[in-house]
Formats: sequence, C-alpha cells, structure tokens
Amino acid sequence: MPVIDINADLGEGFGIWELGDDLALLDGLTSANVACGFHAGDPLIMRRVCAAAVERGVTIGAQVSYRDLAGFGRRDMDVAAPELTAEILYQLAALDGIARSEGGRVAYVKPHGALYNRIARDPVQARAVVDAVRAYDPSLPLLTLPGSVVHDVADGLTVVAECFADRAYTAAGTLLSRKEPGAVILDEAAVVERVVKMAVDGTVVAVDGAEVALKARSVCVHGDTPGAAALVRAVRAALIEAGVTLEPFA
Repeated sequence: MPVIDINADLGEGFGIWELGDDLALLDGLTSANVACGFHAGDPLIMRRVCAAAVERGVTIGAQVSYRDLAGFGRRDMDVAAPELTAEILYQLAALDGIARSEGGRVAYVKPHGALYNRIARDPVQARAVVDAVRAYDPSLPLLTLPGSVVHDVADGLTVVAECFADRAYTAAGTLLSRKEPGAVILDEAAVVERVVKMAVDGTVVAVDGAEVALKARSVCVHGDTPGAAALVRAVRAALIEAGVTLEPFA
C-alpha cells in the first residue's frame, strides 16, 4: 500500500503579524516545516510551533531560506556558496536548539521558496545547502523535488522527493511559476483529486494536459494558501479513504 507524509509550512508570522493557522494545520499533518527567521518567523513563534508540534507528535523540519524577510523568501538571490552554507547552518542550528528545549528535534531540512526552486536547477547552490546539512548532521534528510539536481550532488545525504497538493506543474515536472495564472490551485475538490492521484498512481496532470510521472514520499500543502487547514483535513481524509498509509518520512 502507498505510504505518504503530509507536510506544510508553519511559523511564517513575524512579531504581531500572523500568517496561517499553525495549530489547526498541525492537527492534520505528519510533518511541519518550521520557518527559521530568514523569510519569516521569529524566536517566540519558532518556540510556540515546536512546542505544539511535539505535543501532537508531528515531526519537525527546518524550513531554511534566503535572508529575505521583505520578499518572504520568494525572490531569487545570488548568494556566494560559503555564505549560503553558513546561513543555512545558522538557521538549522537555531531551530534545532529551540526544538530540543521543547522536547523535540529537527528531523529533516526543507528549503523554502526561491531557494527551493534554485537548488533544483543550480548545482552550486544545491551543494552549498548539502554542505550545511552535512556539517550539522549528515543523518538529516533533505526534502526536494523529484527531478532536483540535489539528488546528483547529495554525496550520501538522504534526499526525499515531495509533491505539491496546491501547486500547478509544467510538463517538465517542475512547479509553474507563481507569476503565472493558475499557479496556486484553490479548489478543494481539485486539490484532493490531484493528491490521491499523486499518492496512488505516482502521476500528476500538468497545465498542458500531459500526465507526468511524479514519485514522491511526501505531499506539501502550503500553509499560506487560503483555507489551508481545511484543505489539509480534506487531503488527509481522502488519502486514508484511498488506502494510503500516513507516516512521516523522518
């Protein structure tokens, strides 16, 4: 039977500004990608989310990013490899320290936004991220796209492939740019149908109608998608009904 993990981005507020309903999302997840302060999040938010995740038995992952609070980490940036490695290491260590103080730990790493997309095609930046993970804890899995170049430069690190419940795909198996219309899928029925197909059949229908092979161990529902908590509940229920086992990958 298929086994799948459900993850979402959490802790993406900052100070008095809130984004998403972290507690409601946690109730439906098996893994939580927690913002580490570079694109969103702050120490208090990080601590609250880690505590809530530990209480619910949800696996904690470090959602590392470019240093880009103003752009929410969604602006492509040219960062020298040594600097990028150090910045990823900084974020990872910070979140893991907070998680451990709450009785948990960081169990995997997932880059966010522009960094996630950049390392899918840029071997230099991909290796910089890999170097940071290896320097901190080489046992930590790295979550990325199935066709990402991270798979080629991982040098022994565990790389886990994920798919996206609420994002449109190109025929090449990459995510459609958020600049394009229809990049984010908001219709709950459409999202649920896609997720079950990805989990059971290992395929997704691209924007041009082509059926693309997409073998993934984890499915992501974006925490900032409108109605994300309800979407996670619907996805969870549909996967269970389809006979899919829900289990974290880390």
